[in-house]
Amino acid sequence: MFRTLIRLLAPYRRRVLVAVVALVLAAGAMLAVGQGLRAVIDKGFSAGDPAWLDRTLASMGGLILLLAAATYLRFYNVSWLGERVTADIRRRVFDHLLTLPPAWFEAGRTGEVISRLTADTTQIEHVIGSSLSIALRNALLLAGGLAMLFTTSLKLSLLTVSGVPLVVAPIVLYGRRVRRLARESQDRVAELGNRIDETIHEIRIVQAYGHEDADRHDFGRLVESSFATARARVANRARLVAAVMVLVFGAIAFILWVGGHDVLAGQLSAGELSAFVFYAALVAGSVGALSEVWGDLQRAAGATGRLMEILGTTPAIVAPPRPQPFPEPSRGAVALERVRFHYPTRPDAPALDDFSLAVEPGETVALVGPSGSGKSTVFQLLLRFYDPQRGGVRIDGVDLTAADPLALRRRIALVPQDAVIFAASVADNVRYARPEASQAEVRAACAAAFADEFIAQLPDGYATDLGERGVRLSGGQRQRIAIARAILADRPILLLDEATSALDAESERMVQRALDGLMRQRTTLVIAHRLATVQKADRIVVLDGGRIVQQGRHAELIAADGLYARLAHLQFVA
Repeated sequence: MFRTLIRLLAPYRRRVLVAVVALVLAAGAMLAVGQGLRAVIDKGFSAGDPAWLDRTLASMGGLILLLAAATYLRFYNVSWLGERVTADIRRRVFDHLLTLPPAWFEAGRTGEVISRLTADTTQIEHVIGSSLSIALRNALLLAGGLAMLFTTSLKLSLLTVSGVPLVVAPIVLYGRRVRRLARESQDRVAELGNRIDETIHEIRIVQAYGHEDADRHDFGRLVESSFATARARVANRARLVAAVMVLVFGAIAFILWVGGHDVLAGQLSAGELSAFVFYAALVAGSVGALSEVWGDLQRAAGATGRLMEILGTTPAIVAPPRPQPFPEPSRGAVALERVRFHYPTRPDAPALDDFSLAVEPGETVALVGPSGSGKSTVFQLLLRFYDPQRGGVRIDGVDLTAADPLALRRRIALVPQDAVIFAASVADNVRYARPEASQAEVRAACAAAFADEFIAQLPDGYATDLGERGVRLSGGQRQRIAIARAILADRPILLLDEATSALDAESERMVQRALDGLMRQRTTLVIAHRLATVQKADRIVVLDGGRIVQQGRHAELIAADGLYARLAHLQFVA
């Protein structure tokens, strides 16, 4: 954790230096107060010298002002560093998340990632902005206080140091437990985030099936599990602090008893004993503060480890050192050559097996077949969310593994089955593929998608916020916004993933008209379950078990009386 923190703080070394200097000055001023106390008692009170007393108290006043100024500088700069480093971590983690392929997110949980970006970074912010500073300050006071103790009385100092192992032992013992329980507590919080995210996003299904009581029970169980882990962590931390306080202040009482007898015997002055007690209290307070901060440091170590796990994840899909450029202008030729691919979660069941398909520029090819036949996998490979285990995928003659994934995806427009609408305005949703597009271009794309009519009826027109996942629009309206986005993107290859399957007849008619305009002069691959939507395709490719079993035009495939004819018979008769 400390190596990670040093790397994070390195860009702000000047501010770190200011904070360290302020911290040293504040610690030095605090230590000097003990010498002032000794002088006040021995030379001011005992000697009965008013002038000396006045000068000493004035000097102590100056020390207190220095202490206040140094504390302000330390607090401000350390807090600034905490906020700045936290912002940097959040940006780094988020930026890295955007480089990870969809497969990584499919294997994990969204709520856990959100927890790491929020709760874990907050732990690190607390450590850098507070706990680490407190730890360093008290470490300096501990070192300086011990030095002043030995300067004041060797006998009492040796007695004090002999009790240190008694204080260190519970710190080590309970500190390990606190660290383990802190990690478990963060995991429980991540589980809560997962459950909240899942339930809130699917609230319609939850309420439609009357699942509220079951969800309340499950969530309550998770909350109690999280509470139990947190309670164990707090209990161990409380035992740590209590044990340290009892041992430390018991030692101070013992030292005060021994020192008092030395004063009565004339072996030690009252000022020296007062200074020794002041430094002993300072050392004890420092040890107590360090023991309490140790729990924070342990929790931050767990949080840092979780974040480093994300940052240490190597993306499976990366650009080669010298990516091969695509030809300009783009032709839109697509080819999959003897591809064999299986998903990492299903290594024994190939999604595509010896699959070859060539799509000419401007051609419209429909992929049909039963569920699990490999249609969506073709799209996943074309977008290079995965690489095949065998064979090659080419666009305009360039093997995708030799190209920059970003350059590849800038040649493809995707209209998914479930239109993705962000919690932003209509214009921002349409402009998602081309953020620099003008308002006039956005309006033209919406007009081509037959979306301008219903957009004009929205409360704020193109500035209307569509809500999370476009809840303010119907299914057909969301689909036309997605088509407008693809039109504005103006890319040579178009992937349509059953874009009309969930629509009523009127919405399907409007969306199909928009799609007809979008598909013109573009290479188009269409995934279709409803065969009535692909009869106009230049070619229909029938998949089964990850292989091509038929291809041709609609009439030819019907006449061939194969899988396509059986699927068509089932749908059209129904």
